[in-house]
Amino acid sequence: MSKRSKAREMVVQMLYQQDLNPDVAADTVREMIQTELTDEALCRFAWGLYSGVMELRSTLDKQLEATATNWSIQRMAPTDRNVMRLGAYELLHTDTPPRVVLDEALELAKKFGGPNSASFVNGILDRLIPRTEASNPE
Repeated sequence: MSKRSKAREMVVQMLYQQDLNPDVAADTVREMIQTELTDEALCRFAWGLYSGVMELRSTLDKQLEATATNWSIQRMAPTDRNVMRLGAYELLHTDTPPRVVLDEALELAKKFGGPNSASFVNGILDRLIPRTEASNPE
């Protein structure tokens, strides 16, 4: 597992924890990330992803709901929605190549989700790839 994959895994775990326990303080999450990821650059990467998702969570949720026809965000499995929140954030708000985002999200969905999670996550995130990226795959 690459270092950034490990960081993304940690971010999904923190998003899941915050999703099910909204009272978790941001400082607690940051401390947990620093405890698990001892490399400072990796901690900054993970914290940037986590804080970015949390800052834009309501916007990301609306985008995911609009893309996932007949699925409200609350109806989605908690693991799936948090993997998709992270994936949507990376697709729409970072310079991570879309193929990398999709591959990472699929691995996270396989690891943490149910038997259909990977295909569900892939179907939704694939539709969120910005058009210029979708027409020019790397």
